[in-house]
Amino acid sequence: MGSWNWRRALVAAALCGGLGLVSGPRVSARADYIFNDSHFHLTNYIQEGITVQDFLKIMGDKVGRSTLFGIPLQQTWAYGNTGDFAPWYYTQTDAPLYYYSFTDAYIAMQYRSLPKEQQARFDPMITGFDPADMYAADHIKRVLKTFPGVFEGIGEFTIHKEFVSPKVAGETASLTNPALDRILDTAGEIGLVTLLHNDIDMPFPKPGQDPYQIVQLYELFKRHPKTTIIWAHCGLGRIVRPVHDQIGLIARALDNPELSHVSIDISWDEVAKYLVATPETTAAVADLINRHPDRFLFGSDEVAPTEQAKYLKVYDMYAPLFAKLTPEASRQLRIGNYERLFDQARQRVRAWEAANVH
Repeated sequence: MGSWNWRRALVAAALCGGLGLVSGPRVSARADYIFNDSHFHLTNYIQEGITVQDFLKIMGDKVGRSTLFGIPLQQTWAYGNTGDFAPWYYTQTDAPLYYYSFTDAYIAMQYRSLPKEQQARFDPMITGFDPADMYAADHIKRVLKTFPGVFEGIGEFTIHKEFVSPKVAGETASLTNPALDRILDTAGEIGLVTLLHNDIDMPFPKPGQDPYQIVQLYELFKRHPKTTIIWAHCGLGRIVRPVHDQIGLIARALDNPELSHVSIDISWDEVAKYLVATPETTAAVADLINRHPDRFLFGSDEVAPTEQAKYLKVYDMYAPLFAKLTPEASRQLRIGNYERLFDQARQRVRAWEAANVH
């Protein structure tokens, strides 16, 4: 390495220290941790929830590390629609949802309220942007520059989601919108893990109707080979059921070298109900994960749980699936893949901040 590169490295290191970008090393999973959580919401659809200190108590000695993000959408309380009833969930009212950018500042301040050794158990994510807005990528960079040393990814953010997408005020998000491409380009440039929610199909499709969303999603993934992407929930939802040959479809995608940058999380109790519905389904899903142990992550998708038993509910639902995994695949799914993706992101994002935060 030439002297110029050495000087650049020393300047970057000094800048990191001066900005507080150097934090304690991320914790490796102890033998008694059962999982790292790739998908966790500290707050709900009206931006209420638990403190990060309370969440640490709930994690206890069961969960090693967790992502940390709110929900990017705020449910409107429209008096003309629900009167004195204050809705706290999007199914309780016809009033619209709107993007709530302050969620990122709230998450950053929660994270910063912890001592370094406790910060090491969290991997915060930026969510407070509109994926249909060409300025969304600028918001992401602005958050990183305002809160250096905090964030490591973006998401969970949504493009197509049953019940939710039609309620969002403003332009409807789309997999073909250049604004989304700009977001993913930015994430790839910086090194941010991207947690993307997109249903694999529309609700209540007619027999024989092709799931156009999976075609658009495939093309989106191919356009961004330098971006680390986690596809949330395998594309499943409350009423969005597995499409025909879904396991085969995902298997072919995982075999495709053009999609090697894409992983899948199996978070949410609504997903668990499909994946462990029958012994045959569970065996087929386990076989897929055993063949691709480096491509799946486990997440709870819990929203501000108040006790450990509730928080661990989704993990417990997957017991039949975990029982059919090889020891290697089980550990990678629950712990190893999380550590690999988020440790890489932390290094790359801190380096970007060192070069760009002044």
